[in-house]
Amino acid sequence: MLTVIDHPLIKHKLTVMRKKDTGTKDFRQNLDEIGGLMVYEITRDLPLNPVEIETPICPYTGYELAKKVVIVPILRAGLGMVNGIQDLIPTAKIAHVGMYRDEETLEPHTYFEKYPKNLEEAITIVVDPMLATGGSSVAAIDMVKKQGATNIKLVCLVGAPEGVKTVEEAHPDVDIYLASLDDHLNEHGYIVPGLGDAGDRIFGTK
Repeated sequence: MLTVIDHPLIKHKLTVMRKKDTGTKDFRQNLDEIGGLMVYEITRDLPLNPVEIETPICPYTGYELAKKVVIVPILRAGLGMVNGIQDLIPTAKIAHVGMYRDEETLEPHTYFEKYPKNLEEAITIVVDPMLATGGSSVAAIDMVKKQGATNIKLVCLVGAPEGVKTVEEAHPDVDIYLASLDDHLNEHGYIVPGLGDAGDRIFGTK
């Protein structure tokens, strides 16, 4: 299921990020902040366990997360979304999936994988600022499923309809969260209007 998170602060910060003259510092800061804002919707259905505690006044039955959370950034641009999410879920574990996209075929190629233990028991949040062709997201979801993950959410900043369709067809059991569903992909596989190359803009490599 696709959820586009419609919030005035997200729209404002995303507009700042879209501007071609926004520098690395402001781009990265707004990405962190949007990631934090998206967490509320992403975690709306997380299961809870009751827990007995003592307040300064009396005993009380509160709640704690019933499952651990694992954030899986697709390297390298996905790293830009980790801090904003982890600020709200500081106990989250971080996995890493390294991929690059072939400039000719647009197909993803994997070069690195590292996961925490017991992924099958966790809420797994795969993050990448861009959902363009969907190839990298599908490959990353394939990889975490091979590690045993079953409760998976894909969280991206902006997505193209083509990428959403690709993920939905390959993994209909995965919920997709976007800050914006953009118009289309251009002939080079970039999202229109998009953000440009998110990795380069996050890390200042162009």
